[in-house]
Amino acid sequence: MLRFPASRLPFHAGAALAALLMTACTQVNVHGDPKAWVRDQADAPAAAPLRVATYNTSLYDDADGGLVRRLEAGDGNARKIAAVLQRVRPDVVLLNEFDYDAPQRAAELFQRDYLEVAQDGGGAALSYPYRYLAPVNTGVPSGLDLDGDGLAGDAQRGDRARGNDAWGYGLHPGQYGMLVLSRYPIDAAAVRTFQTFKWSALPGARQPRHPDTGKPWYSAAAWPQMRLSSKSHWDVPVRTPLGVVHLLAAHPTPPVFDGPEDRNGARNHDEIKLWARYLDGGAPAWLCDDQGRCGGLAEDARFVIVGDMNADPVDGDGVPGSIKQLLDHPRVDASRVPRSEGAAERAKFYGFARKGDTAEHTGDFGPKAGTLRLDYALPSRGWSVRGTGVFWPKPGTADAEISEASDHHLVWVDLAD
Repeated sequence: MLRFPASRLPFHAGAALAALLMTACTQVNVHGDPKAWVRDQADAPAAAPLRVATYNTSLYDDADGGLVRRLEAGDGNARKIAAVLQRVRPDVVLLNEFDYDAPQRAAELFQRDYLEVAQDGGGAALSYPYRYLAPVNTGVPSGLDLDGDGLAGDAQRGDRARGNDAWGYGLHPGQYGMLVLSRYPIDAAAVRTFQTFKWSALPGARQPRHPDTGKPWYSAAAWPQMRLSSKSHWDVPVRTPLGVVHLLAAHPTPPVFDGPEDRNGARNHDEIKLWARYLDGGAPAWLCDDQGRCGGLAEDARFVIVGDMNADPVDGDGVPGSIKQLLDHPRVDASRVPRSEGAAERAKFYGFARKGDTAEHTGDFGPKAGTLRLDYALPSRGWSVRGTGVFWPKPGTADAEISEASDHHLVWVDLAD
């Protein structure tokens, strides 16, 4: 078992409160009294397993502010997403494809009107006193021609062309954003984000090239400015009863919707590679976050990598070996693979030939594309992994209806000392 003495010490309540006060100038929104949390932990029984989850919720809208308006009006899919969360009850969860808005109105509405209300098919009301959200690259105009059509995207062009020239594909800033919900305090001052990290700064970057000429796909002006992360990469430290856990959250681009240059496949591979290099630790001068802090993850840090990685280990259209950069990393414990009966039955119904075990699949893209394993909750070595799962019930069961709100299914892992 690895030892993490610093992370096992109860954090100083005054320091925690100071960190929370810093949220006025960050994108973190924290609720509750951290002093009470520390006080409660002093008399708490032995810690139960920590459940960490990831869930691509498909709670996005093509219109700026559209998700807020839907949540205000009452959204059926959001109720089903909340019901799934109430059933699984993760302690810490990353929600992918949850539109970002700076006032955090969507996150507040989802918490108050959906999670904190018992839903049909769900369980008891669920409260998360702590959350983290921040800007993402999707829908943010680059001012450059990134899709190679000779024009830089602007509001006068078609949606697809405009989205293709954003730093990450999206029709408005914040579309397909990310949201972390937690039962336990988030160390706001220690959060690291890599939203603006340049693709060209990654050693061995797979710079896309025209297959017929071998020339770079991105222009000499665009390539040095091109951001690697299609949304963002976040290292969110959470102070749990088991010590500090670094939630490494991301949502790499799908390796499709491009051309023979495979620019999205290359980007997906390198977005995953960034986390692999981050896990290598050390102090490489090129690995600097948005706050100007350089270096990888500390060697003694515990973590869980979470997110829709858009990469199946053996099937799909991604660059071969993309997700294996994490699955095979010496710091990652990928030995327990989440499974479900629903995935296997759905894959059998579609009938696609698959090399991998279809019971491990997490995404359902219909009869034209089938199912794949795309969503991951990968813990660091040194934990006792007590259980894993995918909330994908068998068709025809009472749980099946709430699980169909998204084309992805929630993945969870239970961790203990």
